[in-house]
Amino acid sequence: MNNSSSETTVMPDDQGTSLWQDAWIKLSKNRLALFGLAVLVTLILVSLLTPLIAPYGYEEQNLDMGATAPSLQHWLGTDIFGRDMLTRIMYGGRVSLMVGFIATAVALVIGILWGATAGFFGGRLDAVMMRIVDVLYALPFMIFIILLMVVFGRNILLLFLAIGAVEWLTMARIVRSQVMSLRNQEFVEAAHSLGLSQWTIIRRHIIPNTLGPVIVYTTLTIPSVMLLEAFLSFLGLGIQPPESSWGLLINYGVETMEEFPWLLIFPGIALSLTLFALNFLGDGLRDALDPRTSKD
Repeated sequence: MNNSSSETTVMPDDQGTSLWQDAWIKLSKNRLALFGLAVLVTLILVSLLTPLIAPYGYEEQNLDMGATAPSLQHWLGTDIFGRDMLTRIMYGGRVSLMVGFIATAVALVIGILWGATAGFFGGRLDAVMMRIVDVLYALPFMIFIILLMVVFGRNILLLFLAIGAVEWLTMARIVRSQVMSLRNQEFVEAAHSLGLSQWTIIRRHIIPNTLGPVIVYTTLTIPSVMLLEAFLSFLGLGIQPPESSWGLLINYGVETMEEFPWLLIFPGIALSLTLFALNFLGDGLRDALDPRTSKD
């Protein structure tokens, strides 16, 4: 009698996924978030390649031509100095995106360190640090930025630091609340039992576990910073010629909108599209990183 046996390998029906893999799966199903991500990546690539792909030189002008409507030669028209608007918008996007990302990075560094320190140590140190945050919240930050620009001059580096220095307050509160919910978890107690220093625990274990809310808030802070820069440039306190930004171009467009409406419409579209993209991406990341929507 011939007995034959076949070996079967049992594969698990569901393979576990990490938080980031699960977040990407959920994000990839959100069309608006993917649209925002695609627009943002495209804008970053265009900004990096602007000197190579811009149709005209940044300072190239034709005073005899003056302001002309969009045409085959100048797709988005020209300004009152005969400068190509597409080129101006591309270079202005470099500055606006740079302000958004660098100022947000400054806010992230300050906010994460401040919030993580206050939330982890707690007690009197937490009370003092958060009262400082409350006091700064009560100050009119726009006036603070304007005073900095007036006292120290209109420097683009100072603009990055000034905007970042007033945008970290909410980030500090978010990180503090996350750290307070993490500091008594088992993995933190295990790190204490291994003899790791408190600052090492904060750097290696606490801060990495707060990255979900931090990433979401970052995507919402960038458009806020860009709007703030545009408002300052609109008031004449932000980016100054010969540099250009979308806010500065919009300011010029407002002054001539009745005669040359394209000088306002196209920079406005560029800024609005970027803000929508960042907000769509931020909303998508918020939903994707929300543990309440994760599968068991």
